[in-house]
Amino acid sequence: MNKSLSTFDILGLGFMTFAFFLGAGNIIFPPMTGFLAGEHLTSAMAGFLLTGVGLPLVTLVAAALAGGGLPTMGRYLPPVVVTVMATAIFIIIGPAFAAPRTGLVAYEMSLKPFLSHPDQYTLTLYTIGFFGLVLLLSLNQGRLLDAVGKVLTPILLLLLIGLALAVFISPQGTQPPVSEVYLTAPFVKGFIEGYNTMDTFAALIFGMFILDVLRDKGVTDGRAQSRYLMIAALIAAVGLGFVYISLFILGGTSLGVADSATTGAEIISAYVLSLFGPAGLWILAAIVSLACLTTAVGLVSACADYFYRLTHQLSYRIWVIINALACMLVANVGLDTLISVSVPVLVTCYPVAVALVLATYLRPLMRAPVLAYRLIMSVALVFGILDGLHAVGLNMSLVSWLPMFDIGMAWVIPTAIATALGLAIPTRKQEVQC
Repeated sequence: MNKSLSTFDILGLGFMTFAFFLGAGNIIFPPMTGFLAGEHLTSAMAGFLLTGVGLPLVTLVAAALAGGGLPTMGRYLPPVVVTVMATAIFIIIGPAFAAPRTGLVAYEMSLKPFLSHPDQYTLTLYTIGFFGLVLLLSLNQGRLLDAVGKVLTPILLLLLIGLALAVFISPQGTQPPVSEVYLTAPFVKGFIEGYNTMDTFAALIFGMFILDVLRDKGVTDGRAQSRYLMIAALIAAVGLGFVYISLFILGGTSLGVADSATTGAEIISAYVLSLFGPAGLWILAAIVSLACLTTAVGLVSACADYFYRLTHQLSYRIWVIINALACMLVANVGLDTLISVSVPVLVTCYPVAVALVLATYLRPLMRAPVLAYRLIMSVALVFGILDGLHAVGLNMSLVSWLPMFDIGMAWVIPTAIATALGLAIPTRKQEVQC
């Protein structure tokens, strides 16, 4: 029998979805963007919110419409392509970028503010200790931190709400001058900065997890599952929007508080110190470091479990060790370098994720979905690669004539044209109807 959820259960599902996305690493990007955007803060914030909140929201809704996450959304693609996409997502949110970033954010906000001369040696020692603890906890698939994580997320949220209120009521500084990179096309720059949250990739995976939770609660009807998933996505989007907007304003009123900051973590630490003094900084350090720890354990555990199920060549524990060691090594490049290296990869991969979501919404209008999906995804990938190579800094003068290439969005118009062509492809007898 299909069970209906109570209002309390629906709110709990929405809060859980919000907690999935609210990683401690995500809170460092809005302040830095707000600081650099200066007088163009509103435009940059709108672009960031579109990718940081809007895309994850529509991705979860697409997952709900498709009846699942990446496997069902990609059912018109060759299975090997779906596997490659899933593997790439787990590498990106795992040992390549997101998981090492948790250790770096913990270092930047829990230890570095208290050091008079932080250097590579202290970073190395910290990452060894942090990811060594992550390794030990992940060997039990994070079960030891489940209860702690459920407590830490509400505490972190309350801290962010308190910080937001303080920013609105008593801003500590003034608006910084606009940075050169935000002088032209601040909306597009903010849009691309929103890639750093990686939440659209995560949404392709979370859709499956949330549906599993609904099934465990007795919700078996497909339409009911879709409806509850959409409501949860809306609740999460509202929460993320509130957090990001308040942190944008924090960064946009940081002149005189964090003038020499090079990361969002440094801006938040300086702002908290100005607002609440050393005690506030200690509280922030404790909560963020624990939140980063729980996030890292979740990511390392999920990645180890995925690669174990994919290969069946090594045990889960061996994959935990591999992932934890990789995270430790990657983290030693530092937060600035990690973010700069991740940008070309995200610029390449995000168009593919967006194309998949777009194709999922337009599926009812397609007469030949197999061909349409493959056309749309292929075009998005090719032009995403061109944007990624441009982001690396390679000489791309041969394709510089492409519309929007100079702002890193060359994939948009070709993908739109491919989508129109995909909708126009006539029905083929050999099409697999799913």
